Amino acid sequence: MSTILSTGVRQNLQALQGIKANETVAQGKLATGKRVNSALDNPVNYFTSAGLSDRAGDLSNLLDGISNSVQTLQAANAGITSITSLVKNAQSAAKQALQTADAASDAILTGANTSSYTRSTSLTGLGFASGEKITVTTGNSTTGTAAITLTLTAGSTVGDLMTSLNGSNLGLNATINTSGQLQIEDTAGEDVAITSDAATATALTGATGLGFTTATKAATTSSSRQSYATQFNGILDQIDQMAKDSGYNGINLLMGNDLKTVFNEKTGTNQNYMNISGVTFDSQGLALDKVETGGFQTNKQVNKVLDKLTSALTTLRTQASNFGSNLSVVQARQDFTNNMITTLQTGSDNLVSADTNAESANLLALQTRQQLSTKALSLANQADQSVLSLF
Repeated sequence: MSTILSTGVRQNLQALQGIKANETVAQGKLATGKRVNSALDNPVNYFTSAGLSDRAGDLSNLLDGISNSVQTLQAANAGITSITSLVKNAQSAAKQALQTADAASDAILTGANTSSYTRSTSLTGLGFASGEKITVTTGNSTTGTAAITLTLTAGSTVGDLMTSLNGSNLGLNATINTSGQLQIEDTAGEDVAITSDAATATALTGATGLGFTTATKAATTSSSRQSYATQFNGILDQIDQMAKDSGYNGINLLMGNDLKTVFNEKTGTNQNYMNISGVTFDSQGLALDKVETGGFQTNKQVNKVLDKLTSALTTLRTQASNFGSNLSVVQARQDFTNNMITTLQTGSDNLVSADTNAESANLLALQTRQQLSTKALSLANQADQSVLSLF
């Protein structure tokens, strides 16, 4: 059996149902903060917002990698700064070695004969035979040796010997001093020796005619220079360690590792990324070799080391500039990505977010209407009861 409702009661009930439905919607918007919670609410806004949010999430994931790249470059930059300081310390040690006496002046073989040689003096006239071989050797077992041999002829002179030695590219300097003595000097401070292949076992193995009192002159060793050499080698060890410790998150740009930084969420040919090539900046990578025993004993040796140090500093400064430029690019992309994420999130929110102030006011209005409709329903029901009481 159905219940018959009057028109007034039916209208008030329908109004209350509509108000309740709208109130439920308003409460949902306030609870979620969104006016579009599903594709049923607004398909275009819902899917557009989802796409923007997805891209913002992808860029946010890339932002972690970009941040790691920034830190990796900063670690490499700090390493280069410290290595540069160590190279300057090595320069200081080498320059201080130059302030002490070198050993070059001791590596001079001087003949004792004071018969006033001239370049035209005949070697055969000094007791040498035609076909005899005179050999001058420089160096030692540590630094290595090199030699030049002159085969005498009947017309060979002291000048011929001097010309051969001076043109040998062995760093030899043969001269006749003011006392008429023949001097053979190794300008690098290496040991120098003169021998002959003459069969007669005379003093100086056949070179007595030149007036030498000893066949070999060894360069002396400066303890001060050796101390600076030891200090120099210790600094190279620190450079090696510094280069090894300049990595970040498993990537060390100073030990040959490369760094790839991806800047967008795309793949394939549309992917935007930056490859940064690593360098090897330990002592070997900078072409800095440890000094062997006796390696700092002459100015020539020290100056060679100083040349390498100057070249290493140039290399370090150039690479520091390169890494600095790379860091600026990566940081610019980091800022851009942060701004893009904010833009995407704002755009996504604008499409689906609810105006909480407006929705709160709407809910209050609906609640007021509900109260009024409830009162109206009560009055309509009372009116119906009054009519029935007449019968």
